[in-house]
Amino acid sequence: MTLVSRVLGLVRDLLIARIFGAGVATDAFFVAFKLPNLLRRVFAEGAFAQAFVPILAEYRNRRGEAQTRALVDHVAGTLGVALVVVTALGIVAAPAIVWLSAPGFSANAEKFALTVDLLRITFPYILFISLTALAAGILNTYSRFSAPALAPALLNVSFIAFALWFAPWFDPPVKALAWAVFVGGMLQLAFLLPFLRRLRMLPRPRWGTGDEGVRRVLRQMGPALFGVSVAQLSLLINTIFASFLVSGSVSWLYYADRLMEFPTGLLGVALGTILLPSLAKSHADRTSEEYSKLLDWGLRMTLMLSAPAAVALAVLSVPLVATLFHHGAFDANDVAMTRSALLAYSVGLVGLIAVKVLAPGFYARQDVRTPVKIALITLAATQAMNLLLVQPLAHAGLALAIALGACLNALLLWLGLRRIGAYLPQPGWAQFIAKIGLALALMAGALWWAAGPSAPWLVWQGFERAGRLAVVCAIGATVYFTTLALLGFRLRDFSRRAVS
Repeated sequence: MTLVSRVLGLVRDLLIARIFGAGVATDAFFVAFKLPNLLRRVFAEGAFAQAFVPILAEYRNRRGEAQTRALVDHVAGTLGVALVVVTALGIVAAPAIVWLSAPGFSANAEKFALTVDLLRITFPYILFISLTALAAGILNTYSRFSAPALAPALLNVSFIAFALWFAPWFDPPVKALAWAVFVGGMLQLAFLLPFLRRLRMLPRPRWGTGDEGVRRVLRQMGPALFGVSVAQLSLLINTIFASFLVSGSVSWLYYADRLMEFPTGLLGVALGTILLPSLAKSHADRTSEEYSKLLDWGLRMTLMLSAPAAVALAVLSVPLVATLFHHGAFDANDVAMTRSALLAYSVGLVGLIAVKVLAPGFYARQDVRTPVKIALITLAATQAMNLLLVQPLAHAGLALAIALGACLNALLLWLGLRRIGAYLPQPGWAQFIAKIGLALALMAGALWWAAGPSAPWLVWQGFERAGRLAVVCAIGATVYFTTLALLGFRLRDFSRRAVS
């Protein structure tokens, strides 16, 4: 289901690139969308999920249905009020928010005003998507993973519909994308409500700051909010840097990030989503050996699936960018600039996905302080690298700083779990890494040979590029997984049953 959503996301970005290109209008929209999207990651899918899901799992396993339902009702009511306040403040303070997040835009009054208008349309997305995250957290805790994984596809469907059919009705046309965000948020929330009703967990919102469970969630959210905010602050600071670079820099980083988001979402989000409730249940049941085995399984899956994705993004950077975005207003220079950002981002893909596996190892234990400390170290290191890399590498330097910061974050999380004894690596890691390394080397050679020179990819027409890219990817995947099979890898060795 996550794959369906990510494929539609690529279609969405292909259409945006074809119709709107990379320039003033898209820079304005991507900044306006980035802000509520960052708040979604921080407030909804980030801090809230990490604080709420482990406590909900504890209630479900130890306190029974009545107390679990009461917790859901009180959390829904309290969260709803907080979200309405945050949304109202965001709409009113839109000019100040844009000035703080993209100060370089203030030099262009038209660009600044457009960004403010778009932000006011997109900001209510945080209300809808946070309530969607509440619904998804409940469903995931009950091992109902498919519907929450599919829900984000509705945002992409909304984008596609507005870009194709409604853009000409707006002035400027880019406003259609902002309204697509608004409508997509509503659709996601509406989609999940029937599944909650089927579970008999549809919230009856009640104000609940006096409830013990709500107070525990709020206490956990404080440090978690800060920790996730620190991580997302790096992305926001990158936007500030990029706003001072040449026009198009924000858009090039966005398109490269979207290609990175495909494997990050498909692998990282999917693994993190199923690991958090499973780890929370193991911690609630006090089965430390199973807890460690779950983390080990997640890390092996991460390396086995994200490492070839990182290599493919680097080797096939031009074919990927050209096939998906080199249409209409997106010209050859945009391809080259997006390619450089994608190469830099690919360095950190394994780290980005590993963080989504390792961080739940702390949150499931209701330890949010350790990831906060690690996030602060990562933020400081990332910004130091930004200052060092932005001048020689421009926007690609900002991407490389994020990538290296993700690797540092993953390493520190891994060391932290080892230090507290929550994770003990299972035997066979040296042989596992050696086999993965050999398969990666053969795959990289096959991809380089099959893709050929970069220049023809800019000349071929869309369908020809897509067909050739599909063949190249099939060759690479065949070489990689055939090599692993010859080295003794079997699918059943990586199969685990989720908690129920």
